[in-house]
Amino acid sequence: MTTLLKNTIIVNEGSQSPSDLRIKNGRIEQIAAHILAKPSDQVIDAKGCLLLPGMIDDQVHFREPGLVHKGCIATESRAAVAGGITSYMEMPNVKPSTTTAQALDDKKNIAKQNSIANYAFYLGATEDNIEDIKRLDPTQVCGIKVFMGASTGDLLVEKPGALEAIFRESPVLIATHCEHGTVISKNLKRYTDAGSIPTIADHPRIRDTEACYASSTIAVDLARKHGSQLHVLHISTAKEIALFTEGPISNKSITAEACVHHLWFSDEDYARLGHLIKCNPAIKARTDRDALFQALHNGQIDIIATDHAPHTLQEKHQQYAQAPAGLPLVQHALLSLLDHVHAERLDIRQVVEKTAHNPAIRYQIKDRGFLREGYFADLVMVDPETPTHASDESSLYRCKWTPFDGHQFRSSIVGTWVNGEQVFDGRNILEGDLPGAALIFDR
Repeated sequence: MTTLLKNTIIVNEGSQSPSDLRIKNGRIEQIAAHILAKPSDQVIDAKGCLLLPGMIDDQVHFREPGLVHKGCIATESRAAVAGGITSYMEMPNVKPSTTTAQALDDKKNIAKQNSIANYAFYLGATEDNIEDIKRLDPTQVCGIKVFMGASTGDLLVEKPGALEAIFRESPVLIATHCEHGTVISKNLKRYTDAGSIPTIADHPRIRDTEACYASSTIAVDLARKHGSQLHVLHISTAKEIALFTEGPISNKSITAEACVHHLWFSDEDYARLGHLIKCNPAIKARTDRDALFQALHNGQIDIIATDHAPHTLQEKHQQYAQAPAGLPLVQHALLSLLDHVHAERLDIRQVVEKTAHNPAIRYQIKDRGFLREGYFADLVMVDPETPTHASDESSLYRCKWTPFDGHQFRSSIVGTWVNGEQVFDGRNILEGDLPGAALIFDR
């Protein structure tokens, strides 16, 4: 059985054109203006729909193992494919933390049995696991995650000697969370010295621009010193953007990412949404958000991701200091970017570049991220003119809420394919043999 998608508008590699596409044996067999159907073809008429390469999300927290009351690989990967995300890279801050080769293997085994989307996992850097880092197989691991001053437990890496060793020795890309712990502590001390109790409105003042910039500067300086492959995650401030160069991602060893919530919300939304949009780094001013869009246009920011990080509503409704940071995003991330396209803040070709092409290039993912003959058929079909109403009730996350509750997106996702198998039809997850596979890196 083969699948023939007829009358699509393919958006790929900077162009947008009417085309048909045939899938065979999990890969794209043919792309052409008019493909004649064969008796073995399952024909899908996609008239009026856009066909994009599936989004590759380079930053998610699916919470397994150890935190599965918030989310797990099974639930969150299904929410992801409903949102047009066909591949994800998952973070190490679970229980136990993913800091050894055995922990990586354990996660892969969980994903093999439960993930409907393609998957890869970061090894978490600690201040004493440099030997584990050096032994990594670059074809099997997406990268090293370094929490620079913004984590707890063994995943916090602040000692200069440990950071030097990681940036000097890592055989794979280094992805950093950049917030400076000393700056955050000083900012928080102002409240305690004054005898006041901070609230969510103070969050972007505690985890402020200087906390981000000071840490990002250290990361960029270390990467330049050692010639490292550095990817700075979730840029949230205008000031940080100056650390990154313009131009095509293929020419860079230091790159930057923006996340969908920093492109959607601003500090004006704390009054309405409170702890639901508490995240680290904090959502900041409208001017910072505007600067992120400008950096996407000029190429200083290379990738758009989610930083999907679910928590239960009970956890979120605690007092400010106890409420955890993070929000669930994978199901509506691409829809939010399509709303930006409707509003002319982004171009649809830019969305494809930043969510599919550039992650594939940056991480050197084998045979994915583009609509090319011979590549894996990881596809998302979008109806740009049929709206989608977001609600807590319709969210597929284990935590059962969304920060977009009540919003009507202007587009809808009507089909998602992973390795040639349709996994979402616009209404339902299509359960069957799990098509998700481990990502392979062509390094």
